[in-house]
Amino acid sequence: MRKVLENPLLSLIARVVVGWLFIYAAVGKIANPADFAEDINNYQLLPDFMLNIVALTMPWIEILCGLFLVVGFRLKANALIAGGLLLIFNLAVLYAMSLGLNIDCGCFSERASMIGWAKFGENMVTLFLAIYVFLYPIKQLTLEKFALSEA
Repeated sequence: MRKVLENPLLSLIARVVVGWLFIYAAVGKIANPADFAEDINNYQLLPDFMLNIVALTMPWIEILCGLFLVVGFRLKANALIAGGLLLIFNLAVLYAMSLGLNIDCGCFSERASMIGWAKFGENMVTLFLAIYVFLYPIKQLTLEKFALSEA
């Protein structure tokens, strides 16, 4: 089993899936920060003064984290950031579900994805992939490995 988990190709696939999802989600949020702030507000979690700050900063964290995962730069740190964000996202989904809110998750700007158990499950699968990358930060097929081998 350990040999399977330490497979560089499996690690690359996990990194690219998590990274691409973060990049894809961030692009629409960066393009429409006012819409994203409204999506955040729908969760009824943050005070008004924090909405714009979060709407302007979170997508940039997502896009950088996603890019770094895809190219293989500082895998453990970026997997930890991605996992932390996914944990926060899932807690927000559970909170909104407990309030009976019927809202768009705010994950991707161009398609409606309502909160619910399906969204929770999607986030959990992505979280498990981020945990895998964190636990098995295989340096093969990464920018770091390439850059260090050239030095």
